[in-house]
Amino acid sequence: MFKENEPGGSIFIQQSDKVLYEKSFGLADLKTKEKFTSKTVSNLGSITKTFVAYGILLLENQKKLSTNDNLLKFFPDFKNKEIASKIKLKHFLTHTSGIPDRRNVEKDSIFYLTAKDEENFKPLQSSETLEFEPGSKFEYSNPAYNGLALIIEKISKMKWQKFIEKNIFQPSGMKNSKITDGNFPDKNVAHGYILKDNKYEEYDYSEYPTFTAAGNGGVWSSIDDLKKYIKAINECKFANCDIMKSSKTVKNLENWKEEKPFYHSGVWFVHNGFYYYTKTEENENVIEHAGDQGGFKSHLIMIPEKNITIIWLTNNNQFITGTIRRILLNLNYITS
Repeated sequence: MFKENEPGGSIFIQQSDKVLYEKSFGLADLKTKEKFTSKTVSNLGSITKTFVAYGILLLENQKKLSTNDNLLKFFPDFKNKEIASKIKLKHFLTHTSGIPDRRNVEKDSIFYLTAKDEENFKPLQSSETLEFEPGSKFEYSNPAYNGLALIIEKISKMKWQKFIEKNIFQPSGMKNSKITDGNFPDKNVAHGYILKDNKYEEYDYSEYPTFTAAGNGGVWSSIDDLKKYIKAINECKFANCDIMKSSKTVKNLENWKEEKPFYHSGVWFVHNGFYYYTKTEENENVIEHAGDQGGFKSHLIMIPEKNITIIWLTNNNQFITGTIRRILLNLNYITS
């Protein structure tokens, strides 16, 4: 799947305290020929959302907000105040708000190359109608998480990036992780690439819109730091164990209308098998979040019944979970 002189990635698989597999492949940077390693900082895409969600849960634990608070409390200038009063923070966290994504990312890509969280969230505030009643359906929303990041800033009275660094990165020992705030990490960092006409082209911070909108995908981290993140979650290092347990548990939504059972905890996707959208043969329950932005892809997977953790990052636009899943199944680490 990887070649030595092409963009690559890094993979880590652990069961309990035993490392089953740890290896890196290819290049982090095609210009400098720097190799991709377990210390290479890569864009996590939407795995970022788990940090933002934990930030909200930490503030709730401090009694500074509630996930049952509505949007109007934090954004009083919403055009349609009835809509804003219906949507609660828990709906933003679980992608069930029903608010449409009103951004013109494709039509105005130049603007969205530099638009931060506020500019990405602002179009939502002019929404006149909802696509469905909050809590009744699931529709993935990036700008909802830009809004949640802004709420962390409003309540904590500091940049949300600083809040996450202080309250999650530092207690977890994640010394090399960064969150975009207008600047691209400049040391030991991967660049993202896509294959076009049999040639890899850079497709990241200055080529792909929404990178500067950090709440939905602005965390840059390495395999080494993400190991520490999972350890901190399992050992309740940055929040108490009740919060950690709750963060991995799906709560019933009172007016859920879809046939499939609800599958988002407010932090993680939680479901039987590796994917919430496709049934596969393994029987284990999985807690996971993936990321996909520009030429970067990533996945963080926990299988509690087997004590297995899987973390992988790529900068060649390849999603490799399917291959890992099949190997684990064939070797009987997971069961069908």
